[in-house]
Amino acid sequence: MAEPVLKILIADDEPLAAERLQLLLARCEGVDLVGTASDGDGAVRMAEALKPDVMLLDIAMPGLDGIDVARAIAARRPGPAVVFITAFDQFAVAAFDVNAVDYLMKPVEPQRLGRAIERARAYLERNPPGTAPTPAPGTGFLEEFWASDLSGLVRIAVADIDRVSAERDYMRLHVGQRSWLIHHSMNALEEGLDPAMFVRLHRSAIVRRDFITGFQRVPSGRWIARLNDGAEQPVGRLYADAVRAMVGR
Repeated sequence: MAEPVLKILIADDEPLAAERLQLLLARCEGVDLVGTASDGDGAVRMAEALKPDVMLLDIAMPGLDGIDVARAIAARRPGPAVVFITAFDQFAVAAFDVNAVDYLMKPVEPQRLGRAIERARAYLERNPPGTAPTPAPGTGFLEEFWASDLSGLVRIAVADIDRVSAERDYMRLHVGQRSWLIHHSMNALEEGLDPAMFVRLHRSAIVRRDFITGFQRVPSGRWIARLNDGAEQPVGRLYADAVRAMVGR
């Protein structure tokens, strides 16, 4: 059985970028371009009128930006699958805060757009019209981050993160021997991570629970967490109750 045709709406204030997306979509099977908006307010109006399955949103647009557009249409239950397409990588965390299914950097590569369309299709299969949205596995909590590296953006699965450390206005995600910086607050990050998987041990540190190998108390009475990579993480006084809960004391 053939897959249903996806109705797609483009919103981009750059005519050449919008035209490039149209040409790339013409090569994709199972999609139908229903409209193109050149600003955020127009994108919201067209989304209400055309009811697209997928929106390809630029972020930096006149009036409402792409993030605002995504928030505006989120009241639709379920709303269209949102794919952000932008020249800027600093919006990645904000994009996934509004449940975007993908985040592409300009100039968009044909294969990368194809994968984004497939992600959107999978999202719509989980959230068919007329039903309440069904979160992907990891209900209600963050599942992935997109961080900058020399090649562009890299996807980091939450389950792969060993620990998070604060560096001024940025958070460093540690995965094995590598790490990436994202622009996010520690409090918002703590709220977004599954507490069954992560525990906050300090105002500047969140650690994956199974990355902790033990605790020890120093003469001052404070706790120190021993980590799987041999490092030690001091436990802040405000977070000592979390340690006691873990060890059953």
